[in-house]
Amino acid sequence: MKKSLRAAPLAIILCAGLCGKSALRAQGAAKTLDDLKKLEITCFVPSHLPDGFRLKKVEITYDQHNSGEDENHPLPLYSVEYGNGRKATFSIESAREGICDRNVMVEEDSEDAEIQSPLGPMYLIYRPKGKTGRKIEIKSNWQSDTNMDVEKAKDAAGHPILGRYHGFSASGITVAEFAKIVKSLHPVRLGPVPAQVAARPSAPALKIHPKVFNMIGCWISDSESPVVTEINLDAVEKNGNEFNQDGVRQDGEWIRCPVPEANGFMRYRLLEAKGNHYQVEYQENGGGSLTTASIIEFSIEKRDIRRDGKPASIRVLRVSSYKQE
Repeated sequence: MKKSLRAAPLAIILCAGLCGKSALRAQGAAKTLDDLKKLEITCFVPSHLPDGFRLKKVEITYDQHNSGEDENHPLPLYSVEYGNGRKATFSIESAREGICDRNVMVEEDSEDAEIQSPLGPMYLIYRPKGKTGRKIEIKSNWQSDTNMDVEKAKDAAGHPILGRYHGFSASGITVAEFAKIVKSLHPVRLGPVPAQVAARPSAPALKIHPKVFNMIGCWISDSESPVVTEINLDAVEKNGNEFNQDGVRQDGEWIRCPVPEANGFMRYRLLEAKGNHYQVEYQENGGGSLTTASIIEFSIEKRDIRRDGKPASIRVLRVSSYKQE
């Protein structure tokens, strides 16, 4: 999403509030974070909040179906609000489609900024101006989650099923406090998936070093990828110097490792598995503000070669599709 201009016509502001399709409010008792864990979509919550902040409200609504969509498949949306009981708040809302810019203000005493987030670069607008002091209002633009990115990569004009846009707002806190909350965002469901999702065929676990996918792509300034299309996975597992396992760890849905000598990362997330065929999203950050992403499809199969003059059977990763995001 592109950064909004500091000031915008009133018509745009009305559009930001009205251009999305209407959603049906969930019925029944007040919702909790445990209710969010039961949803099929990704719902974000912070692990850090300013002193005195408490959870105030959780809402679940359901988006209306488009023509041709399976009406038996619910399309949930969620919102969460935190506050300190006075004027300070932090809230999250979600949308499936029909969005407009949400970080627009008509006030002249407003200023924009960019911060880093687990969902990539995040553009903000806030008032009053100034990098310090508590703000009357802070709004981010919409941030797409990985499900949204994958679905849009497959069909840019399609209607997302699992993908959602997420918007973040605050009042009565500083931009630095807002950035700290945003940095702590993570999916509310980090453990077992809901029963309706678990009932689907489970994907085999992948045990591949993230650096393998780093070898497939090229530098962003270069023009041709994939560079490496077949990799000996047996050698990767045995070559501990080049593929050091010390920093490899599970981070929610991602398998992650640090970039040597930089405050960056390499990570991948399994999107699909059918037999020996896999699709992953791979992301890389070299320690700066840019995070690159790609969708890689591959198969894992046996291949017979000769090594040191003798027959050998090795396990290889063979790339079948590559798409730079």
